[in-house]
Amino acid sequence: MNTNSILLKLEHQVAYITLNRPKAFNSFNTEMALSLQETLDHCEHNNLVRAIVLTGSGKAFCAGQDLKEVTDPNTNPGFKTILEAHYNPIIKKLRTIKKPIIAAVNGVAAGAGANIALACDIVVAHDRVNFIQAFSLIGLVPDSGGTFFLPRLVGFQKALALAMLGDTIAATEAERLGMIYKCMSLENFENEVQQLALKLANMPTKALGMIKTLFNQSVTNTLNQQLDLEAELQIEAAQTNDYAEGVAAFIEKRKPNFKGN
Repeated sequence: MNTNSILLKLEHQVAYITLNRPKAFNSFNTEMALSLQETLDHCEHNNLVRAIVLTGSGKAFCAGQDLKEVTDPNTNPGFKTILEAHYNPIIKKLRTIKKPIIAAVNGVAAGAGANIALACDIVVAHDRVNFIQAFSLIGLVPDSGGTFFLPRLVGFQKALALAMLGDTIAATEAERLGMIYKCMSLENFENEVQQLALKLANMPTKALGMIKTLFNQSVTNTLNQQLDLEAELQIEAAQTNDYAEGVAAFIEKRKPNFKGN
């Protein structure tokens, strides 16, 4: 599945997806956007994958759109294509894949890069990372779900200010605001990401997928609708092999051996 711009490594049931255009700070061009979609599809349907880590190569996580592509009349796909065929499908896949997805933000996350990170299930970054809603700084508006996720993470007033002003937010501040799950030290970052991914990969995968569905639906559901959905998915979860194993392990006072089914 490796391409020039996307690297994929499968290890201990964890798929490590790496954005691989380091000289361009992993900014998106058409090839990388379409390759990432293909790689996410592969991970979704590969039963050997029980957790996904999305990260970047080099000094950046992702600097957003490659502006060289959109300013070159020979390569510019146009914003309609960039949004409808590149970014929006990526965001939808990140939210609907029924496996936990970690954004391991290893460097600056700007523009669409920041919002792709925020669309993942669990976002971690090391203590030298910055997040930037850079759109307004070049006369654009946030895309890639930024106006959806950011207000829900940090609140309406803070999100609006960040989007308008294009402030640089350090990872330590992002954690304090609730924008990300955890800020880690640079020295321990790779190891902590691996341990987090392994923990998720060894948990009951179907239950984690159902939890993701519940949180997705909670954004628009009424309380009654959400209660009904919780009941529906709880009944489904109770029929899995992992539930039987979890209960048996609890009664027998041992560590459960979940298989993801």
